Amino acid sequence: MSENDPKPIIRINGLSKHFGAVAAVDDVSLDIMAGEFFALLGPSGCGKSTLLRMLAGLESPSAGAILIDGEDMSRVPANRRPVNMVFQSYAVFPHMSVLDNVGYGLKVTGVPAAEVRARATEALELVKLDDLGARMPDQLSGGQRQRVALARALVKRPKVLLLDEPLSALDAKLREAMRLELVNLQETVGITFIIVTHDQEEALAMADRIAVMDQGVVRQVAPPAELYEFPASRFVADFIGSVNIFEGRVSEARDGVITIDAPALPRPLVVEQDKQVATGAKAWVAVRPEKIDIVKAGAGPLTETQEEAVNTVPGVVEEITYLGDLSIYHVRIAEGAEGLVKIAEPNFDRATNRPFTWEDAVMLSWTADAGVVLDS
Repeated sequence: MSENDPKPIIRINGLSKHFGAVAAVDDVSLDIMAGEFFALLGPSGCGKSTLLRMLAGLESPSAGAILIDGEDMSRVPANRRPVNMVFQSYAVFPHMSVLDNVGYGLKVTGVPAAEVRARATEALELVKLDDLGARMPDQLSGGQRQRVALARALVKRPKVLLLDEPLSALDAKLREAMRLELVNLQETVGITFIIVTHDQEEALAMADRIAVMDQGVVRQVAPPAELYEFPASRFVADFIGSVNIFEGRVSEARDGVITIDAPALPRPLVVEQDKQVATGAKAWVAVRPEKIDIVKAGAGPLTETQEEAVNTVPGVVEEITYLGDLSIYHVRIAEGAEGLVKIAEPNFDRATNRPFTWEDAVMLSWTADAGVVLDS
């Protein structure tokens, strides 16, 4: 590692937490870099919040170690760790003004009143609430109260800010706006942010890297685009975004091309991927809905992309989900769950002008580099 490379601000080594016979966190090892926006993502009960609480010192590990800025945290209590935490519930004090809420943590540790006021004002400026310091919490919107909680966490100048589902109580439009504000805030203050969320869209939109957790185990750690385009397992492929997964067996693998016989498809799947797989091994192919082209059967000449496609399959439109900017076509290609394929198409034309509709015979196609072979 060169001097210019980012260095870990947090090192997690073999961390576990057991509640009786249940392993909430199971032998997790992670490095989180200084100045990184890092997300812990997974379904409810996967261990992500327990892991965050151990970083904060609110839970004690059953095994393993946490180092923050090179210091072992095993004997460091929560109030002495260089971290601060923003909870899902804002927990602002209703009887204090916004400015007093933000400065409270400094005041109780004996910081002089003039410095408390100056630092609280500075923190409010960071979250764009400097003109609302005199207001009471019940005079604020949900988004403004969330900003107060952020300012209160930042005022103590932690090395790491921990965020536990901080946007879940907000409505959809405000949640989207706050995502951008959190990213901009993290870039402004330059400290490490670690967010826990079950919302994969939220993690993809904000994080530099994401750790996907399942049953207490980290299944993959990667930047958002890598997680989406090259998932390491069926769980990650299915949890991150929407996906079609075809099961089959490897019939051939050479020169960076893998051929898989999938019972749900009329002909073998062809995937361009530099991956070591054994002939005869069980495998799955993940194909994202937006990477599949759909045309009405017998509709005329193919586009250039469709001509390049080596994977083609006929089907019948069974359902259409209209999402405004997109339409999701559910196409039946065979019996059973695997026989229903999802295709995402942008709505360049109005929905009334779509070229095919329910019960239409269609042809699906995708290129060899559109799919990813998974072996677990």
